[in-house]
Amino acid sequence: MDRRTFVQTIGASFAAAPFHALGAASAGRLDRIGLELYSVRAAMRRDPERTLAAVRAIGYTDVELLWSFGNFGRTAVQVRDTLRAEGLRAPSAHIAPSLLLGDWTKALEDAKLIGQDYLIVPSLPEETQHSLDAWRKWADHFNTAGAAARKAGIWLAFHNEPDHFKPIDGVVPYDLFVRNTDPSSVRLQLDVGNMTVGGGDPYAYLANYRARYTTFHLKDVVADRTHDTDLGTGIFDLKKFLGGVKDVANKPCFVEQEGPKDELAAAKANWTYVRSLEF
Repeated sequence: MDRRTFVQTIGASFAAAPFHALGAASAGRLDRIGLELYSVRAAMRRDPERTLAAVRAIGYTDVELLWSFGNFGRTAVQVRDTLRAEGLRAPSAHIAPSLLLGDWTKALEDAKLIGQDYLIVPSLPEETQHSLDAWRKWADHFNTAGAAARKAGIWLAFHNEPDHFKPIDGVVPYDLFVRNTDPSSVRLQLDVGNMTVGGGDPYAYLANYRARYTTFHLKDVVADRTHDTDLGTGIFDLKKFLGGVKDVANKPCFVEQEGPKDELAAAKANWTYVRSLEF
């Protein structure tokens, strides 16, 4: 099942302080490094508990949950308990866009209960592939759901995919969406790899919408910009980028590599690379 197909709305983490209180970074270095669990999805399907233990042993302190995968067959309590046992935190989860139109109140209650700061929609339905009006409609949905989320102490956020930068009738739909969503209710997760593959400039978007980008996916991209690759082996200057993120220590940053042959080996190499960066 592709990450973009979302089928469930249950998630799990553990009761913890908000992410902004979870610690700091050394000057110019990330001390808290997260892993998007899509990066180790095959291992998670085989054995979630062992995989989370391995992720923590590598050095990751945080993970981004996949409510869309039903947390790999584990209940909220089971995942919460595993995270507690391993000393991992989960400040955010990727969710289905349909959840905004369903029992959103229950979703917010669950998020608050498990100590999450962000519920993040990574992609929108097929209707947005060809229609700017569909993007406008979803921006309205985000504004409504985001306002309710703020009242519950949660942030609703939107994550970018490569196709969000393909113009429709001469307009970049992602730009339209950002302009039509309320900054006081909707934040943004910047996936630097997806943006680069899609033809966008992460540095320019960060400069233009700096206050709205409060969580990040850290990736590298091959020279022809067709897909991501091991961190430090491609064309994206992650050191430069992180150096430009104000107060980066207090903004969740998640390593993600979508198709490594050895998921845990890649996760380890990528953690080592990020941990070594000084910016």
